[in-house]
Amino acid sequence: MEISFKPRHPMTSRAAAVAFDAKKRPAARLTDVAIARVKEMITSGKLVPGQRLPRELDLARELGLSRNSLREAVRALTMIKVLETRQGDGTYVTSLEPRLLFDAVAFVTNLLQDHQMLEVWEVRRLLEPAATAIAAARMSEADHAALRERVERFEVATTAEAVMEADAEFHRFIYRCAGNSVLESVLETLSLQTLQLRTWRKATDAAHRAAALEEHAQIYRAIVSRDPELARAVSAMHVAEGESWLRRSVAAAARTEKTA
Repeated sequence: MEISFKPRHPMTSRAAAVAFDAKKRPAARLTDVAIARVKEMITSGKLVPGQRLPRELDLARELGLSRNSLREAVRALTMIKVLETRQGDGTYVTSLEPRLLFDAVAFVTNLLQDHQMLEVWEVRRLLEPAATAIAAARMSEADHAALRERVERFEVATTAEAVMEADAEFHRFIYRCAGNSVLESVLETLSLQTLQLRTWRKATDAAHRAAALEEHAQIYRAIVSRDPELARAVSAMHVAEGESWLRRSVAAAARTEKTA
């Protein structure tokens, strides 16, 4: 009796099992599976920052998924800066630096409603004083001089755009000098979402603009004196003052809406 053997499919047994199960899943779910598989390859170290992904056909076969599902997963991961597609050169894992990955968070926070901005401000109030205290302990004399330049830009700013840029640069520099890239990225994301409100207030309220300038100067003096706890305290007061103003504004708007 002649026995014939069919050649083994090049797909691994694990991938074959995934492929069999995939047939029963809707398209959206298959994309989620593909995303999870690529993420697993990155977190396990099989793919590292800057590495090129295998050919689409090979990777789809390895993951046991269709090329369409993998393609959708790559698009999704590209949007959140985990992957990048280079024209004519394939798809690569990005640097995965916090600043890059938090771009997606910034996009989402732009969609928050006005009342949710209070929650953003609360988180900023928790983190920014800590970052300022760390920066006060770590900044060099050259850093002090650079921070002083940013205070001077604030002093001479006359337009809303100039005020916004000076304000953002002052805080951004402090975040950077704290020396923690994750903390820097989180705070920059949160700060940028409150920046427009802060700028509008400074541009339309001369008294507040003068007070804000003094608050920035106080933060600068505390940092230059190398007093982390004082820097923490004045930073907390600075953020809390803005939060208090926003709470009053939101409450006033709510009252107006009720009586309208």
